[in-house]
Amino acid sequence: MAERSTVDAGPVRALRARPLPLRAEIRRQLRRRRTQGVGWVILALPLVLVAAFAIGSSDPGSGTGAPGFVDLAQESGANLTVFTLFASTGFLLNVVVALFAGDAVPAEASWSSLRYLLAAPVPRGRLLRQKLTVAALSSATALVLLPAWTLVVGGVAYGWGAYVGPTGDQLGWPVLLLRFAVIVAYLALELTVVGAVAFALGVFTDAPLAAVGGAVLLMILSAILDSITALGSLREALPGHYAYAWADALAPSIDWSDMATGALWSIGYAIVGVGVAVWHFLRKDITS
Repeated sequence: MAERSTVDAGPVRALRARPLPLRAEIRRQLRRRRTQGVGWVILALPLVLVAAFAIGSSDPGSGTGAPGFVDLAQESGANLTVFTLFASTGFLLNVVVALFAGDAVPAEASWSSLRYLLAAPVPRGRLLRQKLTVAALSSATALVLLPAWTLVVGGVAYGWGAYVGPTGDQLGWPVLLLRFAVIVAYLALELTVVGAVAFALGVFTDAPLAAVGGAVLLMILSAILDSITALGSLREALPGHYAYAWADALAPSIDWSDMATGALWSIGYAIVGVGVAVWHFLRKDITS
């Protein structure tokens, strides 16, 4: 009997040493309706755009200036992908990242399972780390899925030609794929500020909608302030000021300056946001 208890104690100690496994948290994430809803929106968006272009006028955009991303969207699947990213950067991607990050902790509180997790026992630091990791993985998956799926839909609808820029410059496929990787990587860094703010708000409140809406509202307010030219160089410190800097990756020669500056600002804000979230959660009274 003593030998049996010794054998059984190993798995028990291992289970307690690694509570809330990442694999289980990912499975829970995939089963949630909000995750499935985001997936359906991403899958439907390029189809809706193709249908809209088919229904609408085929005339190029009016005006004498250079054509924009929307005017060139039907040139090829690559152009449709660029237009989709351009149309999604200002709002949709912010909502997606805020949804995954802002709902991570409040969802447990709304299900009255947060106290149970911490009593399981799950250390608070590990709980936050697992939640933040899954939110980051979910956001990264969405950022990769959107251009990849749009590229497939656009290629079928408009062909697999080279990307044509507003100035007439073209990028062939080997180079273009690398540029898309740069764009996705930059967007992931740029959107860390949205995720960090949503995550921090989620730690301070038990309402997922408040955390998600608060982060999105912050980005909207930042965009409004960014349009006030009287603020001058102060606008450069606003979250989202460099949100569209990824367009520099589509030039024949990449200018990294704006993307580097935007990434540094976002990472700095993200470090502060996550730090505040960890500091508060480690001292928070769990009542849900």
